[in-house]
Amino acid sequence: MEWTRDQYVISTDTRRLDRGAIHAFLRNSYWAPGIPRAVVDRSIQNSLPFGVYDSEGQVGFARVITDYATFAYIADVFVLPSHRGRGLARWLMEVIHAHPDLQGLRRWMLVTRDAQALYRKVGYRDVEDCSRFMEIVNRSVYARS
Repeated sequence: MEWTRDQYVISTDTRRLDRGAIHAFLRNSYWAPGIPRAVVDRSIQNSLPFGVYDSEGQVGFARVITDYATFAYIADVFVLPSHRGRGLARWLMEVIHAHPDLQGLRRWMLVTRDAQALYRKVGYRDVEDCSRFMEIVNRSVYARS
């Protein structure tokens, strides 16, 4: 599927993804430092990816981990610094939420260190009852790869 706005396109076509550019961004991100390319490739293969493009190539990315019935987790959202400030991240989130295969889900989740204002604009809010959520976090998992 594709959506167009101005000179930008959002597409779910996995053949268009610049996996090298995605890996380059993610391995230097605060949430996935050092992530191996094989892990990025496997994560894309096992989720619904969204690429953001202009005429020069890929400028943004996000992926949805979902069962397509009740739950979706949004991960690895980014827009390259040279394309920020144009509303692309918000548009990307709106497109994700409008995707026909993701309608009627009971819960959407994501984790962010610094983009709460963006996600609030598209309906996210702080977790209502944090005591219900549990996690296992292995921050050094990629250091052992």
